[in-house]
Amino acid sequence: MKIFKAQSLLIGSTIVSIIISITSVNSYSAVSPDNLTHEKMLDNGLKVIVREDHRSPVIISQIWYKVGSSYESNGYTGLSHMLEHMMFKASKNMKDGEFTKIIAEKGGQQNAFTSNDYTGYYQLLSNEHLETSFKLEAERMQNLLLDSAVLEKERQVVIEERRMRTDDDPISNTYERFLAAAHISSPYHQPVIGWPDDLKNMHIDDLKNWYNTFYAPNNATVVVVGDVKAEDVFTMANKYFGGLQKKTIPASKPRNEMIPIGERQITVNIPAKLPYLIMAYNVPSFKTAENKQDVYALEVINSILTGGNSARLNKKLEREQEIVTSIDSSYDSFNIYDGLFTISAMPSKGKTIADLKKAIIKQLEELKSSTVTAQELERVKASLIAGKVYEQDSISQQASAIGVLES
Repeated sequence: MKIFKAQSLLIGSTIVSIIISITSVNSYSAVSPDNLTHEKMLDNGLKVIVREDHRSPVIISQIWYKVGSSYESNGYTGLSHMLEHMMFKASKNMKDGEFTKIIAEKGGQQNAFTSNDYTGYYQLLSNEHLETSFKLEAERMQNLLLDSAVLEKERQVVIEERRMRTDDDPISNTYERFLAAAHISSPYHQPVIGWPDDLKNMHIDDLKNWYNTFYAPNNATVVVVGDVKAEDVFTMANKYFGGLQKKTIPASKPRNEMIPIGERQITVNIPAKLPYLIMAYNVPSFKTAENKQDVYALEVINSILTGGNSARLNKKLEREQEIVTSIDSSYDSFNIYDGLFTISAMPSKGKTIADLKKAIIKQLEELKSSTVTAQELERVKASLIAGKVYEQDSISQQASAIGVLES
């Protein structure tokens, strides 16, 4: 199972200095659907979105539940991810592992993912097997059997996953602590996989309550992209999902980040050969921005700074001044709450974290005080737009873009 994080970041070192400068910047606009994209709401609240793409006789079928780690509270972190694992176990009409076996027998691929703001499941299949996908997903949407003995086995799987991906990985370990320091009141403070003590003390009743609360047709979106006809998909969706009962989904209370009042700094001591610096600024998402144009500006700034070999930080700090051996920036505009604009870098031999921080801030100040050249701006805009165009070559990327925006 994959865990998607709100930001991708980095890393550990002997002494890792993480500078979290929180300044308020103020997120976004919907993708315009073309005439091949159709949506329908079933009577029970399930939204079905279909994008016809007839270039190849394959489909991807996804179901997105509006629940993730940002919905969890202290003491109950990791519930969304653990339930994702349990969804592949037995249900009322399927044995443990039967879901995976059936998809494999159809020559398909399947997996799932948990994020801060959603949990998703998908199957990539030949187009004649879409009905199989719907039948299986409808079954486990409301007929999952949650057993304490199975939880005990899966708990060890998740604890081992956490150990390998986070605890024993200096990069992930530091990034987890970085996020915990960067977010004070936002639920992005907690890891998607959950804190160790919460995993150890998770009860089967916790999972049952989570499943019974959030796994409902009126809290889900089905996305199908590929060689299908929209009306056929709607008819099939109504056949398998239409009879499922809607539930009362509790309204989430706002858990916005506190207004920043100054820089916060944390030093993490982890055995590693090289130091690493992570800096982040609190920024809006598409959902939280008062001025949606700010989000597009942030995406362009991200590319201006580290979008390729000719980007400013890569060119000036890595190749010209040789202050860093690697540098990157990251910004994710699709969050329920404010997110982070993050810059991470590793200093060159003989350079310190202080040297690195000073050089990065100098470049940011130049970006704030001087106009970006028309040539540089056009290059970045062309690259960003090309990336969006190339995404249309993948039915998986098309479906994921729709699912994220809906969720």
